[in-house]
Amino acid sequence: MRRAVISDLSWEEILDVMERTARSRGAPVYSFAFKNPFEVLIAAVLSTRTRDEDTLKACRRLFRIVKGPEDVLKLSEDEIDKLIRNVGFHRVKARYVREISRMLVERFGSKVPEDPKSLLSLPGVGRKVANVVLANAFGKPAIAVDTHVHRIANRMGIVRTVTPEETEIELKKLVPVELWHRVNRPFVGFGQTVCRPRRPLCDQCPFSRLCPKISVSTPPPYP
Repeated sequence: MRRAVISDLSWEEILDVMERTARSRGAPVYSFAFKNPFEVLIAAVLSTRTRDEDTLKACRRLFRIVKGPEDVLKLSEDEIDKLIRNVGFHRVKARYVREISRMLVERFGSKVPEDPKSLLSLPGVGRKVANVVLANAFGKPAIAVDTHVHRIANRMGIVRTVTPEETEIELKKLVPVELWHRVNRPFVGFGQTVCRPRRPLCDQCPFSRLCPKISVSTPPPYP
């Protein structure tokens, strides 16, 4: 069922408004400027359970030294860990970064694969990370659903789901396939700046007339 926010605005309009709002407020997600699919992949792995501001700092340190998987393999796990030390679970992710690089070199000719099955075979790569890579690195039809996308889609009454996986399934029924690759970044930026996890700025929200009202002093009913 297409809910109120969909009936008044097209999906392209929704994403455009979210993106303009997020950019005007300096959303951290729009600070990322990656040069190649390898950087997109590694950044997506580092970003899990980590604030975007911290991911950005780690990526800047790491990508000043490494440009591809071969460069990573010249570093020890401890050296990688020092470069990404401010991200969550940095010790585990340092191991992931090195193992991903080894697998890319040995199995994929140093290239990031463009199919979901191959991406999911890499350590530290789950469904969300794989979809981020497919959408942002290759422009393929994929919707990467993280906590921001899941939270906002439920708050706005677009979906009624319990898990991010369910949200992805429902959004694919609603969003035109040619826009799937665009969904994640506008939602994330909007979630970082306006529709925040706690104390969302409902009085400043451009969708306030369409969105189910949620008191800024009351915890929202969806995560």
